Amino acid sequence: MHASAWLSEPDKHPPTSVIVVYGNESYLRQKVLHLLRKMILGDDASDEMSFSRYEGEDLDLATVLDELNTISMWGDRRLVMVDDADSFVTAHRSGLEKYVQKPSRQGVLLLTVNKWMKTTKLAKAVEKSGLPIECAGMKGAELSRWAVQHAKQEYDCQLTREAATLLIQLAGEGLSLLDQELSKLASYTGDSAKIGAEDVEKLVGGWRMETTWAMTDAIQAGNAARALELLGQMLDAGEAPQKLMGGVSFVFRKLAAATEMASGGMNLQAALRKAGVFPKSLPSSEDYLRRVGRPEAEQILSRLVTAETRLRSTSGLATPRLIVELLILELTGAPAAAARR
Repeated sequence: MHASAWLSEPDKHPPTSVIVVYGNESYLRQKVLHLLRKMILGDDASDEMSFSRYEGEDLDLATVLDELNTISMWGDRRLVMVDDADSFVTAHRSGLEKYVQKPSRQGVLLLTVNKWMKTTKLAKAVEKSGLPIECAGMKGAELSRWAVQHAKQEYDCQLTREAATLLIQLAGEGLSLLDQELSKLASYTGDSAKIGAEDVEKLVGGWRMETTWAMTDAIQAGNAARALELLGQMLDAGEAPQKLMGGVSFVFRKLAAATEMASGGMNLQAALRKAGVFPKSLPSSEDYLRRVGRPEAEQILSRLVTAETRLRSTSGLATPRLIVELLILELTGAPAAAARR
C-alpha cells in the first residue's frame, strides 16, 4: 500500500505486529512513522520506556527479539523500530520469516528499509499478516491528486487541479517543498479557502517564474530572439531545461486544447476560456493563434510532446538546451526552425 493511501485512511489498515516502511521519500516516511508511533503507543507515544530504536547495521536478531518480548512496565504495547534495516533484513531473513509467522503478542516490530523486494518469502508473509507501507515518490496525475488531497487535509483549502499542475511544475516533485509552498498559499489565500492557478503564479517560483512567463509572452508575440535571450538567462543561472519546459507546456497545452475546441466549431475566445487561459492572457493568446494560423496551431501539442520525449531520452545528439531552443523557434513560427531540425 502506498503511504498516501494509508495516510488518508489509516484506521482502515491499523498497525499489526510486523510493519515494514519502505522507499526513500523522506517526507512521507516521516509522516507515516509519526502516525504509526501514535497509533501503536497512544498516550505512551512520548514514553521512551515503551519504545526502542536501533540502527540496522551490525544489529543481531536476538537483541531485537528480546526487546519485542519484554513486557512494558507502563503500557500495553511495546514498539521496536529498526532504522535503515536493509542489511539487517538480508542478514536475518530466515529468522524474520519465522518471526512473522508467530510474532510477539505485546511487541510491534517496525522495519524501515530503502528497498523491499515484494517477490521474496518474507515480503509475501508481511503482505499476508503484517502491514507494508510504500514511501515512494509520485509523479504526474498521482502527484497532482496528492497535492489536492494534502491541501484539503492539512490546510483545509481547495487546490484546483490546474493550480496543482502549475505548482508541481514550478516547485518540483519533492513533497516537503510542495508542503511548504501549500502552507504559504493557504496563508496567502486566507478566508477564501481556495487556491487557484493565479495564486500559484503570484506566490511560487520567483524570478524564474516571472522570466518564464516573459519568455512565453515573447513566443506568442513572435519575438524568437527575445524568447531565446530569456531562455539563455535562465539556463545560465542554473535552471534545468526540463523545469523550464514545464512552464512552456503549461501555457501552450492550453492553447492546443483551445485550438481543438475551436476546430470543432466553438468560438475561439470561448475555447480559450474553457481551456483555462488566464483572463489577462486571453487577448494575447487569441492574437497568437490567429497569427500562426490553424495548421500551425494544430501542431502545438505534437511539438510539445516531441520535445518532452526528447528531453527525457538519454540518447540523441541534441542537447537539452538545443531541444528547447528548437521548440521555441517552432512555436514562434520562425522560418529557421524547420531548417535547424
